[in-house]
Amino acid sequence: MPELIPEPRYARFARDAGECVLDDPLLHVGPGAEATARWLRRELGAATGWELPAPAAGEEGEAGEAYGGRTVIRLVLRPDLAHSVGAESYELHVAQREVLLEGAGPAGLFYAAQTLRQLLGPEAHRRAPTAPGRAWRLPVGGIQDAPRFGWRGMMLDVARHFMPKDGVLRYVDLLAAHKLNVLHLHLTDDQGWRVEIKRHPRLTEVGAWRPRSRWGHRASPLWNETPHGGFYTQDDIREIVAYAAERHVRVVPEIDVPGHSQAAIAAYPELGNTDVVDTGALEVWDDWGINENVLAPTEAVLRFYEGVFEELLELFPAEVSPFVHVGGDECPKGQWRASALAQERIRELGVDGEDGLQSWFIRHFDGWLAERGRRLIGWDEILEGGLAPGAAVSSWRGYAGGIAAAEAGHDVVMCPEQQVYLDHRQAGGGDEPMPIGYVRSLEDVYRFEPVPPKLSPQAASHVLGAQANVWTEVMENQGRVDYQVFPRLAAFAEVVWSRLPEPGERDYAGFEARMGGHYRRLDALGVDYRPPGGPLPWQRRPGVLGRPIEGEPPNV
Repeated sequence: MPELIPEPRYARFARDAGECVLDDPLLHVGPGAEATARWLRRELGAATGWELPAPAAGEEGEAGEAYGGRTVIRLVLRPDLAHSVGAESYELHVAQREVLLEGAGPAGLFYAAQTLRQLLGPEAHRRAPTAPGRAWRLPVGGIQDAPRFGWRGMMLDVARHFMPKDGVLRYVDLLAAHKLNVLHLHLTDDQGWRVEIKRHPRLTEVGAWRPRSRWGHRASPLWNETPHGGFYTQDDIREIVAYAAERHVRVVPEIDVPGHSQAAIAAYPELGNTDVVDTGALEVWDDWGINENVLAPTEAVLRFYEGVFEELLELFPAEVSPFVHVGGDECPKGQWRASALAQERIRELGVDGEDGLQSWFIRHFDGWLAERGRRLIGWDEILEGGLAPGAAVSSWRGYAGGIAAAEAGHDVVMCPEQQVYLDHRQAGGGDEPMPIGYVRSLEDVYRFEPVPPKLSPQAASHVLGAQANVWTEVMENQGRVDYQVFPRLAAFAEVVWSRLPEPGERDYAGFEARMGGHYRRLDALGVDYRPPGGPLPWQRRPGVLGRPIEGEPPNV
């Protein structure tokens, strides 16, 4: 059986069924399949040297001699597949003279092409042929496949450590290769503002740069004194969104309100609580943790962020980015309690204290976004003070927020930190670089279950899916991100795509065996993953403090 990840719903490849030899095959492109054809010609063409020409006129009949003896790859949209297993479903059939890829929709056809690339072997993931002129072989057989969840995502924090545009595009490709379909970009935080807003240029002129960075966890005494920063121009964002859409990845932008906002306040001091703190003296934060400097609860602040979101919505079109994330997490209330202006605002609005003030922020933008055809999503703190009627919840502090939201009829994305925060360390011992949190091994992630058993069936239908979150305080470059994300993202991809048994009954040994071939794919893709035997010497960070937590994580 081929070493496919994620594991398909149904696959059959008999040992005695023969093989299909692909030697400069033709590519038959059915109506609506043009985008997948472009991807195949670009990606498989680079790795194999194939030109993948279309059959000549008059050669559109049955495979075999009708194509001059050449094998053919056929791309076909079959909307009827969606009736039973969903629009992202596909079938792949390999005969001795033909490879047939069928998708219920364009996304399904694209996933069939990703599976074809896996079947061809690790060398099919390279950017140039390693053995020009070789014949590529496929086992004869078939696959029927469809995802379990519609939201299969990864959150990438580019605010703490900026990832240049090319790195983001690379991660779009890595998500697509694992049949993941959501990239949640954490674009703003205390430590940096990463998206150009033309009407507020100081957000990037000032807010995108910090003078230095803590080296390691916030308890570490070490500092990296090199200034750090960067941002995406609006054309960069348009490019990322279009590139992702071609690969059926939705990009969810996150602009944090009302907490995690010191970078914005450093750029525009009037956004902060000026009656209790000298906001003009604030710089972009150089440390990690929860910051006390939050937005002031004023109409002027609402208008400012409405302007931000107006430009953001133009960059992230509704058809590819229906959700907008507003953060809403870790908002300390100390400044609001001390602020006469904030207290007067509480009385004017008639809300329930400082929690009600936070809820007022979120509800305002929920309505504002809904009027413009978008859906608000936020971290589970948006439950505090009352959940905005149309809001969806990213449940990060455990399952509890997601359970409460789903039982109340709100859509939920499960991303509990105890299970799928990929900044958490992968093993015990002193070799793990800057060890954070609980040990979350490859097997632990493989046994993650997005739908808690205590959910009622009706509430379970509100679980859109899950995402793995990648916070980058201690990931200073692409190699460190790769190390923390892989190979665990492969396990996560199987959890959200495949229909697996209950966590304790999953065949981890079988998954681990299939990972043998997948490591070679990651090698071909240039991924600096954590090897099964532990970090390589250059992946370690000896002497840099983390924050390891011992024992099993609570199931909360």
